[in-house]
Amino acid sequence: MRIYQRRKVWYIDYIFQGKRFRKRIGYSKKVAELTLKDIEVKIARKEHLGIQETNKILFENYSEEYLKYAKINKSEKSYTLNITNIKALNLFFKGKYLTDIKPQDIESYKEERRKNLKPASVNRDLACLRHMLNKAIQWGYLLSTPMKGIKLLKEPPGRLRFLSKEEAARLLDVLPRGAKIIVTFALNTGLRRSEILNLVWRDIDLKNKLVVVEKTKTNERRIIPMNDIIYKMLFDLSATKKSDKVFSDDIKANLRRNFEAGLKKCQIIDFRFHDLRHTFASHLVMSGANLKVIQQLLGHKDIKMTMRYSHLSQEHLQEAVGKLNYLKQENQEPQTLKETKGQYKINHAMVRG
Repeated sequence: MRIYQRRKVWYIDYIFQGKRFRKRIGYSKKVAELTLKDIEVKIARKEHLGIQETNKILFENYSEEYLKYAKINKSEKSYTLNITNIKALNLFFKGKYLTDIKPQDIESYKEERRKNLKPASVNRDLACLRHMLNKAIQWGYLLSTPMKGIKLLKEPPGRLRFLSKEEAARLLDVLPRGAKIIVTFALNTGLRRSEILNLVWRDIDLKNKLVVVEKTKTNERRIIPMNDIIYKMLFDLSATKKSDKVFSDDIKANLRRNFEAGLKKCQIIDFRFHDLRHTFASHLVMSGANLKVIQQLLGHKDIKMTMRYSHLSQEHLQEAVGKLNYLKQENQEPQTLKETKGQYKINHAMVRG
């Protein structure tokens, strides 16, 4: 490490992690000496003491930086949700530097928010905070996250309401054409309402029988195979298409009102449009589909979301096994082990004879 002068200008020259650095300082030798000394101390702290420097930033300022990242890298829905999460987080952590936030502070936040919110809402805030702090490590604001060891609040089981095949048939039978088309599409693809209504014809591959969903909740492309029902529906719609949208405004007109009126007419209670997605997944599970396949079709990032349907698979497996009655005839009491062995000897003797 050294300082040197060239044409009255002072420079510093040093090596860090195998790389050589030369920097122009200015006309003051004293400033160059102090600058080099400061760099020597910082290198020593990192290399010999294991101490690293971080950029100090207030939580509210970092929040603005994170939201700029979220707007570019997350879906519109996730970004909008983050705005709400961060608004609440700022009220609590405003004025604190990121490096000053301790696990106890986060626990206090949990306790305070839990007074007025359900566990699921508090957990959404904590999930946002966790991602913010992980990004802060990548961006040089933190060396480690204070979220380590912080547990989310225990949530009640997620809502799982779905239609039986008989209920679905009754509902479709009473819906007007537009609502019937969209509900049928939801039942056979598992797409969310917004995903369905945002479809354009370039998302539809009739040749390969695929629906490509670009605008998803997770901001990741999802590809859904068409069954015969969906293929015929889209083929017919393509013959009369008038715009780039798959479902025209006249098809989408009064969807909510017609859907709710149909439920009322069929006396189907406690059911929402999103539950058509649950219906799609539930019947796939009951038909024997693999949960990993269903995770891919639904676009769940975490298999835990898909596992909510696993009990349906177990019920139907139990029902299938329960039908196996090899040793018991109808209206006959089960034999004891001794009786069964005796019957085997008689049958075996008859075969030999």
